[in-house]
Amino acid sequence: MSTSLTYKYPKIFKLESGKKLRNLEIAYQTYGKLNAKKDNVIWACHALTANADVLDWWKGLFGAKDLFNPEEHFIVCANVLGSNYGTTNPLSVNPVTGQPYYLAFPEFTIRDLAAIHQLLADHLAVKTVKTLIGGSLGGQQALEWSIIGKTEIENLILVATNAAHSPWGIAFNESQRLAIATDRTFFANQPNGGLKGLKTARSIALLSYRTYEAYNETQLESTDDKVTDFRASSYQNYQGEKLCKRFNAYSYWYLSKAMDSHNVGRGRKSIADALKLVKANTLVVGIENDILFPITEQQFLAKHIDDAQFAGIKCAYGHDGFLIETDKLTNIIGQFLKESRNKKVIKLQHIA
Repeated sequence: MSTSLTYKYPKIFKLESGKKLRNLEIAYQTYGKLNAKKDNVIWACHALTANADVLDWWKGLFGAKDLFNPEEHFIVCANVLGSNYGTTNPLSVNPVTGQPYYLAFPEFTIRDLAAIHQLLADHLAVKTVKTLIGGSLGGQQALEWSIIGKTEIENLILVATNAAHSPWGIAFNESQRLAIATDRTFFANQPNGGLKGLKTARSIALLSYRTYEAYNETQLESTDDKVTDFRASSYQNYQGEKLCKRFNAYSYWYLSKAMDSHNVGRGRKSIADALKLVKANTLVVGIENDILFPITEQQFLAKHIDDAQFAGIKCAYGHDGFLIETDKLTNIIGQFLKESRNKKVIKLQHIA
């Protein structure tokens, strides 16, 4: 059984930039019940355009018969700041003007997203998280929250993520924002502004989420006679339109900027020193042919987080493999958690 709730933060929330947000609302969902010992919390951090319904978008890993199930665990997933799934975002009403923020919304960082997880944990009286897990932008949040150190995190699972967003990743995001900015309706301050640009941005993003092999497997033509109307073309259009039906260009714009901001070394001695602040028992999982978050980034995390374990997954789908290869993730994570409980040395191998 799931519960969808909204936490209205009663104070002014100060962003890392120094700017302030009034009337902050955090949409979140919980599944299962907190046990008497309060030691069964599983906290999931979602990626760029996902929502708080982790049992929907991470099926196979989260669910009634899956590794993380509501019968055994108290599962929490919060919608991030800036997203249009219930948490305060650019389409929310600015209490100063009485109108939606749109492009007047203050920019925020991954560190701000982590701080909001902490606000919600305090509200829920969660002092210990048994397992904190996230992939991609969700992994960035989980890592930053574990460094902040205000909540005890026993096990940290980072999937297809990094310690600092790369110039390559930033370039992909900037290309998407350039696409959005070419749509003049984006600057018209209307809820459906920039949707044509968002469609193009999603098409660009897909090329970083998947691989040459994946497109050859799913979009290859069955005939050699075509000169137009290719399956790959239809797929790009379909995926762009699909996102436009459930998301908005303003949220996408701000969340991509938040991803660009990710750098655990900011304001700290160095990235490597910041990673030493992680006290959780840590598992890092990489996708071997991920072109957006190359596996070298996960290897870096595992090298610099004390006693962290590393596992690589082979997957034709590239970055999206963290959402698709749930059977492989279940095996890797299940083994890690089992041996973690037994306090044994964990030796993980590449999963073909």
